Amino acid sequence: MLSLTVVGLACSLALVSLGGALYEFRVVDPSWPRRPDLIQPVRGGISRRRFWIPTHVAFELMLLAALVLSWSRDGIRNALLVALTSHSIMRVWSVLDFIPKALAFERAEPATITDHAAQAWIRRSLWRLPLDLVTCAAMLSALIAAARPA
Repeated sequence: MLSLTVVGLACSLALVSLGGALYEFRVVDPSWPRRPDLIQPVRGGISRRRFWIPTHVAFELMLLAALVLSWSRDGIRNALLVALTSHSIMRVWSVLDFIPKALAFERAEPATITDHAAQAWIRRSLWRLPLDLVTCAAMLSALIAAARPA
């Protein structure tokens, strides 16, 4: 029962992360290149880190706990390992490329941000979405496997 609960929580957090990514893609990204202050907390804009840091940390902790609790069950473990792999690829890519550029956009004077640079970041950022989808699909698969009797 504990394994099912933890896998369910991890799955829910993966879906929250996907929802955050979709919100940024559909709401924030179409607007901020014209108004960079929207993503600059010091100018009253949104603080992405206030959402992403707790969301990712909570998901990653629950995912690791789910792996520990479900290691003996192949179906759950394999799905969780797929989720861990896709999420890890997305996080490493983010740390090395997207986060430094996002922080630079947050700190820059709005007039110095070119539309070309902003649009390039948005296009590359969109490529993280398939990794989020793989993570969510794997988490849903793990949840279904965890709900089956052992």
